[in-house]
Amino acid sequence: MPAPIRLKDLIRNIRSARTAAEERAVVQKEMALIRNMFRDEDSTYRCRNVAKVLYIHMLGYQAHFGQLECLKLIASPRFTDKRIGYLGATLLLDERHDVHLLITNSMKNDMGHNTQYIAGLSLSCLGSICSPEMSRDLAGEVEKMLKVSNTYLKKKAALCATRIIRKVPELLEMFIPAVRSLLNDKNHGVQLTAVVLVTEMCLKSPDTLIHFRKFVPNLVRILKNLIMSGYSPEHDVSGVSDPFLQVKIVKLLRILGSGDADCSEAMNDILAQVATNTETSKNVGNAILYETVLTIMDINSESGLRVLAVNILGRFLLNTDKNIRYVALNTLLKTVKADINAVQRHRSTIVDCLKDPDVSIQKRAVELCFALTNPSNVRTMIKELIFFLDKCDPEFKSFVSSNILLACEKYAPNKRWHIDTMMRVLSAARNDVPDESVSMLIQMISESSSLHPYIAQQFYKALKEDINQQPLAQVAAWCIGEYGDLLVAGVVDEEEPIQVRTYYAKSIEEARLQSYKHLDAQEEVSESEVINLLESVLMTTSATQTTKEYVILAVMKLSARFTGSQEKIKLAVMPYTQSLDMELQQRSVEFQALIRDHDNMRPGLLEKMPPIEKKVDEDEAPRNNGELLDDDHPAAQKADHISSIQQRESNGLFDLIGDTSSAPSIPSMGLQQPHPAPASGGGAILDLLSDLDFSTPSQLNTMPAMQPQTSAMNLLDGLNALPPTVMQQTQPAVPDFMGGSLINNVAPAFPPITAVEKAGLKIEFAFERDSLPGNVDIQMRASNSTGVPFENFLFEAAVPKAIQLKLMTPSGNSIPPNNSGLLTQIMKISNPQGLALKMRYRLTYSVNGAPVNDVGIVNNFPVNMFSTSVNQGL
Repeated sequence: MPAPIRLKDLIRNIRSARTAAEERAVVQKEMALIRNMFRDEDSTYRCRNVAKVLYIHMLGYQAHFGQLECLKLIASPRFTDKRIGYLGATLLLDERHDVHLLITNSMKNDMGHNTQYIAGLSLSCLGSICSPEMSRDLAGEVEKMLKVSNTYLKKKAALCATRIIRKVPELLEMFIPAVRSLLNDKNHGVQLTAVVLVTEMCLKSPDTLIHFRKFVPNLVRILKNLIMSGYSPEHDVSGVSDPFLQVKIVKLLRILGSGDADCSEAMNDILAQVATNTETSKNVGNAILYETVLTIMDINSESGLRVLAVNILGRFLLNTDKNIRYVALNTLLKTVKADINAVQRHRSTIVDCLKDPDVSIQKRAVELCFALTNPSNVRTMIKELIFFLDKCDPEFKSFVSSNILLACEKYAPNKRWHIDTMMRVLSAARNDVPDESVSMLIQMISESSSLHPYIAQQFYKALKEDINQQPLAQVAAWCIGEYGDLLVAGVVDEEEPIQVRTYYAKSIEEARLQSYKHLDAQEEVSESEVINLLESVLMTTSATQTTKEYVILAVMKLSARFTGSQEKIKLAVMPYTQSLDMELQQRSVEFQALIRDHDNMRPGLLEKMPPIEKKVDEDEAPRNNGELLDDDHPAAQKADHISSIQQRESNGLFDLIGDTSSAPSIPSMGLQQPHPAPASGGGAILDLLSDLDFSTPSQLNTMPAMQPQTSAMNLLDGLNALPPTVMQQTQPAVPDFMGGSLINNVAPAFPPITAVEKAGLKIEFAFERDSLPGNVDIQMRASNSTGVPFENFLFEAAVPKAIQLKLMTPSGNSIPPNNSGLLTQIMKISNPQGLALKMRYRLTYSVNGAPVNDVGIVNNFPVNMFSTSVNQGL
């Protein structure tokens, strides 16, 4: 058989191929020849053939057939064969292939070889492809290699140990004793790999982290020697002594010093030296400074050192290298919460980054600008951000506009400035304003009752200037529909408007001219002009279906506000009664019917909306130990707007159970009906789920005074007034008065139910009828089958508004282990309407110091639990 071509000849043939098809033909022909030689067990050219297989593999072709040949080369005694074999194993094998387990014994033998290069090949391959099984088999050999005197092998063994710890963290302890000698080694390569090994250990084990904190002085000494040492050709990189080792040591110091005051104090001085003495003209120096800044901001460093770190990032922002500027912005964004005042000093430089042509820098600069916005600088920051909004790419407009709206809502100095800024954002962002921002702006406008004339006038003018901006058209249509009468009446706020356009003027003179222009432009607006403008919005081709819905609703609302434009309004709505869009058609037909058949109801149905209340996350409500604070509590006074919002919340669980708006009331039974107390906020149970809105704490914890009937005839007097559903429940329960006892006073017994059973916790509900109609006492019994106690146990529950729930004080706050005791708590339920009961619960407790939270619904209550409770008052 002729000798196969050499690797260089194969490379030349492949590169000379003119098309991909020619290249595939060359590769396939060569792979067929190599397969034949592998099949013939030709060991003479095995090394050459495997080298060619590896090259073909790097070109992207399948070369898995060469895996076993690599194993044969590894078992060869020749160094050249082992070198290609280990290289092939590194490229072709990984821990997903079972084949790699076959070379474990060869690698173990090679680690003890007299030639350091063969042992090094074995260590390098192990560090690349080892699996948990190989790690356990060869960890002992690697540990031995850490103690040899050969620095070439020690650094490779340290990297292998790092890989083993990542795969099998429980093997970590066997490498700890060798670390001290590795750190004290004079060779920089050994020190570098030792630092990498220690870093991995600290990340894997908190106990090991505590152990290695005593090595901080050693690390500080090594770092100081690197800084103070003179020129060393072996380690010098662009005038910096071994920057790779410096970066790794600073990173390890950050891990060791985080959360430890003593370690932080020990490294403060050396970090200050690194920050001040490192050369910044080269990229290697910037890398060290970047890592130093991260370390300073993460440990318990001194305030002056933090300011120094932020100043370093400020210098990075002035660098012409875009990568360095991006890194600086990204790091400032992470550290702004740690020291916002220090970052504020570089605000002008950060704002200048908005003008950078690089999109990634712009994005980070925008995020940082929003993070730096506060009540004192909101005018300046919003001004710059709106300038950026005018010129930024379309993909930024949605993000920037929504965040400007949020920032203004949080920090706006006054309502007038807020409204003007919102209008400016709508104009700058055009059609890229998110839908939620439109609804948020409408909600804010509805609350600004004193500015409604000004708002209507400004949006009318803005809509006349441009009817193609859909978000602006939607908000303007809503404002004109609600406050069109104020617009036509010429009601204008006498106060000089603080317009955003005036604020953004390029000069004082231009601002003055704009202000005069505004004051001179208060011309009267007629009803027909308003209707014509809305009709033009409807007829424009750029109007979306949502915009048309806003406009049609606005036109109909104006029919209740304008007196002389009824026919014009009818004609404006008429074409859309035959619209292909079902929503538009339905609205138009209903509005026409309202005008034609129910004109007397129209003013009441189309009256002005009350202020729209903002949906607030109930987590923001002020609480004290899970309960809402009283109105006179200082924290509650700060959140009075939250309480007003929560007074009108709907009952989400109520919707799950079913509509009880038509549930039978019992007005003449002599029972005092439960009246929900005014809500003052959401209690702790309201945090269970945002989409389920339960009764407020005053409803959960307040039981109505129930007056039992003393006369059966009083009950019967009201039976004629009962709805049929209640009559069906009541009549069978009243026996013949001539026949004996009027009622069986013994309530039927219900067996206990298991409400919760998970993770060793079991909660049962036991039931007992109360003497009052519709009242049931539920005893909650919690037991613990695990071997550790459940501490700080808290059980919370909520029911629909029509049902009253009162939680009594529990028997304790700890559940003993091994079912050795119970924690009990009484729940008093009042359900005079006999509705089906569903209960939402929340459990919080701690196990070995770890918090546990659980939320769920109990819906397996007995079906007839309240069915005869009406008769128990007889």
